[in-house]
Amino acid sequence: MSAVAWIAVGSLAAWIWLLLGQGFFWRTDQRLPGRSGPPGAGAAYESRLRLKEAGEDGTPPQWPSVAVVVPARDEAAVLPASLPSLLSQVYPGPAEIFLVDDGSSDGTGRLARELSARYGGLPLTVASPGEPEPGWTGKLWAVRHGIALARAHGPEFLLLTDADIAHEPDSLRELVVAAEAYELDMVSQMARLRVAGAWEKLVVPAFVYFFAQLYPFRRINRPGGRTAAAAGGCVLLRTETAVRARVPESFRQAVIDDVSMARAVRRSGGRIWLGLADRVDSVRPYPRLADLWRMVSRSAYAQLRHNPLLLVLTVAGLAVVYLVPPVALCAGVFAGDRAAGWLGLAAWAVMTGTYVPILRYYRLSLWQAPLLPLTAFLYLLMTVDSAVQHYRGRGSAWKGRTYARPEAAPDR
Repeated sequence: MSAVAWIAVGSLAAWIWLLLGQGFFWRTDQRLPGRSGPPGAGAAYESRLRLKEAGEDGTPPQWPSVAVVVPARDEAAVLPASLPSLLSQVYPGPAEIFLVDDGSSDGTGRLARELSARYGGLPLTVASPGEPEPGWTGKLWAVRHGIALARAHGPEFLLLTDADIAHEPDSLRELVVAAEAYELDMVSQMARLRVAGAWEKLVVPAFVYFFAQLYPFRRINRPGGRTAAAAGGCVLLRTETAVRARVPESFRQAVIDDVSMARAVRRSGGRIWLGLADRVDSVRPYPRLADLWRMVSRSAYAQLRHNPLLLVLTVAGLAVVYLVPPVALCAGVFAGDRAAGWLGLAAWAVMTGTYVPILRYYRLSLWQAPLLPLTAFLYLLMTVDSAVQHYRGRGSAWKGRTYARPEAAPDR
């Protein structure tokens, strides 16, 4: 066989392993567990339900108190679509919102107060912690301030949610039910991202697909598992767990804060759960490729721990797994290399099949599935660009701030 055919053998072998051996990452059935438990859970989950018997109105007579912490920096454009959804939460227990204005220049804090006055609902406190101290990323500095304010009120749970996330009215209620029913210390949902424009439809579903490939949800949700990750846009966390895991002090320099938080919680002995959201949505638009490029490239090299060797291995892996199948198929069609062509077609077919569930989740055309190699090539370029920007001193830049490598930040 030709060299191309042998490389295609490796690509097909990789896809067979990804299909069967990577925690079935491509499936989309990890959804918020309700009172009846996840599919196939059986009566064992029911026996763990710790909520008291429902009252006459169908709700437990006592619900834990919750503080919602929203870090926000220059979010005036999206706040009218997201904050009212938090203010209008239908939650039977005590709940209040702490929005932390992280040095915004667009009137985010003022707008939040206006929206609270207009819509009413849950009590809202708007505060500003000032510029972050050395060694802190801006978002985590804001989260720290919000948690400190919330803890003064003694909440049993903290809901950490981003300013661009819109929640259905029962979102908080169902998160608490899941945490209490299954004795979870952290419940996180990956919000459904916006897919309105052509570039969003091409790039966004793959973002979730690649994340699940790196952090298979089933492995995360397995009691005693070692894999840990969360989706920072929607995290319900027990306050006592946050204290025990030193959230966010223990990972104050992290750019990828949600994964760092999950690892801290798991190290402290906490039980975590992550799944796809049905009723939690991001309202932030990414209409241009440049917008999506910045979203990915700002943290891609941080994900690789700023390690050049990991960058080379990642680029090579992406090329072999995602780009070789169409190249091998073209070699078969145009160069008469039948072995390479059939192997490339088989690998591309497996790849396409694993992408179909996430396209269904986003309600997009399944004809888009064969375009995954093109999307993967864009992500490869974004990853390389992330490294280039890092070495130019512009890596991990977001909303006017550029963060140093963690080991370069002073320890305070």
